[in-house]
Amino acid sequence: MINNQTTLFLSGFLLYPFPLSGRELSQLHGIYTTRTNVVVFTMSDEVRIADVQGKKVQWDPAQMRKIQEHPCFSEKACHNFGRCHIPVAPKCNIQCNYCIRDFDCVNESRPGVTTRVLNPDESMDMVKKVVEKYNYIKVVGIAGPGDPLANEETFETLRRLHEQYPNVIKCISTNGLLLPDKIDLLQKYDVGNITVTLNAIDPEIGAKIYQFVDYKGKRYEGLEAAKLLLSQQMKGIEEAVKRNMIVKINTVYIPGINEDHIPAIAKKVGEMGVYTFNLIPLISQYKFANITPPTPEMKKKMQDECGKYVKQMRHCQRCRADAIGKLGHDVQSCMYENK
Repeated sequence: MINNQTTLFLSGFLLYPFPLSGRELSQLHGIYTTRTNVVVFTMSDEVRIADVQGKKVQWDPAQMRKIQEHPCFSEKACHNFGRCHIPVAPKCNIQCNYCIRDFDCVNESRPGVTTRVLNPDESMDMVKKVVEKYNYIKVVGIAGPGDPLANEETFETLRRLHEQYPNVIKCISTNGLLLPDKIDLLQKYDVGNITVTLNAIDPEIGAKIYQFVDYKGKRYEGLEAAKLLLSQQMKGIEEAVKRNMIVKINTVYIPGINEDHIPAIAKKVGEMGVYTFNLIPLISQYKFANITPPTPEMKKKMQDECGKYVKQMRHCQRCRADAIGKLGHDVQSCMYENK
């Protein structure tokens, strides 16, 4: 019998040697008996290498910490640990039909908004103040307000973080266009948690979601843009998983556009070895301002369907690009007032 003190094998050949909440246990996938040659270890076992379905799998405590203490990757962690988003990345290389970025906003709570954009010097000052004041902050992330990988300030900030705060969990959130191109740099700076927004694995559907894609000095539109973005996203996710990075997929639930397609996205990324899948209801704005967002009931039904293929994140707060604190208990207004 599996209980919450058991080390479990999940999709992606990871071993999880820490207590899990009841909801997390209910969402686990790929848990089998030893009759199917999947090994289950108890907490008392001192295992570093495991034989799982004929493969040698390393139990990496550092990798486990990036789940245990990251509030977006563990529902249990979100009650005990917090994150600090540093908004150093204003530029974006794609335009989604649901996205409006706002660089001087204090009232909205959604991706793409921030009180103000910081430079790397200001960001490091902010990190210093945050980690000194809030000892529960274990994660420093870059999630915008544009795409982190399209901004050189991201990599300068990550370099400094790696040097000055080697024990902080570092993460980024990206549309994935530049992920294959920048994956080596991310690995160099010990970025262990990566979120990729993937709204379609069918370019015909993607073409309805993306207005344009800018890549290597050229602007792509329509189906050509969607094909390019998808190709880069697939390559990037594959490379991240190969490097033992812990990958989360964000998919925006857009009724009438990609809703019938979402389970196929979940199935595909589950097969690729991503850790978790976050279904985000559409915020009706920009070109999708007239689309009615999915109801909570529609969202839950979709999550349950996608949960057949990949672990679901069900506690997302749709964080701002400058969010600081525990999920749902942000303190960034205090930190920016003190600057």
